[in-house]
Amino acid sequence: MTVDTNAVMAGGSGRRTSSNLTWRRTKNRIVWILCGVALLLVVAPVLSIVGGIIANAVPHWQWSVLTENQIGNGGGLLNAIEGTLLITFGVLVLAGFIGIAGGVYLAEYTQEGRGQILRGASEVLSGVPSIVLGYVGYLALVVQFHWGFSLAAAVIVLSILVVPYVTKTTEVAIRNVPTAYREGAEALGMRTGLVLRRLVLRPALPGIVTGLIVAAAISVGETAPLLYTAGYNSRPPTGALTHSPVGYLTYAVYTFFNEPYKSAHQLAQSAALLLIILVLLLIAASRFVVARSQRYAPEQVDAGRGGRRRRRGGPHPTEAPPRA
Repeated sequence: MTVDTNAVMAGGSGRRTSSNLTWRRTKNRIVWILCGVALLLVVAPVLSIVGGIIANAVPHWQWSVLTENQIGNGGGLLNAIEGTLLITFGVLVLAGFIGIAGGVYLAEYTQEGRGQILRGASEVLSGVPSIVLGYVGYLALVVQFHWGFSLAAAVIVLSILVVPYVTKTTEVAIRNVPTAYREGAEALGMRTGLVLRRLVLRPALPGIVTGLIVAAAISVGETAPLLYTAGYNSRPPTGALTHSPVGYLTYAVYTFFNEPYKSAHQLAQSAALLLIILVLLLIAASRFVVARSQRYAPEQVDAGRGGRRRRRGGPHPTEAPPRA
């Protein structure tokens, strides 16, 4: 009886390949299950908190919260809403200007050695606890400069807190713009400032907007720095930059929930619901801006050029030209 050695070896090799493939599929399923569990551990607490806020706030919701100022332990939250929006707008202007300028400088003009020092300093600043910045702002702005609890002190401290995020996202977004854009502009003799405005910042706009939205969301949710700098005022903001405390929503959540009054608890729950809505509106606004600005993204520009070439009958840049 003759044994086909090649057939036996081929059969053994096939069984080993099948066994390896089965084991790889099993490991893949295990990894996906672990990823799903990790995602559930992150999402479940968030949904529980948001669901609890909605369940507690919606049954007792009153539209007067949006139209009336706080009166003692009751009334509305108009003063806090106006103060929150005013502080957020100030942070977007101040931190946005400094952060975008810093990101442009790090991405386009700084030398490598100096850039590493500045990036390290920015990362250290982003790691400073917010309450420490608030206390420093209290000593420097409120006490030393005699500004008192004020809008200017709150905006400056929160801007210092979020500038590293805006700077980092701006630098990364600008560095992701293809070098061919700059080289082509230089070959055409375009000025540096015009290249930066027209060919660099436009494709980087989605990343820059993301950094600004992160800054706005952080400023909306902060409490400790504002306790030291903005104080609190149950009246609407006067518009003065100094010597005028400002109300804000996070104070209502932090303080009113501990009051032994049902009306104060309802104000705290309504303020928490308004903060969630405000953050969702910020996210929606950012997605809208990003969607509108995506037409300047490199892949969209290349796709548009390819579509125009195909409509004119020409080949796509990645396609081989037709043979004669």
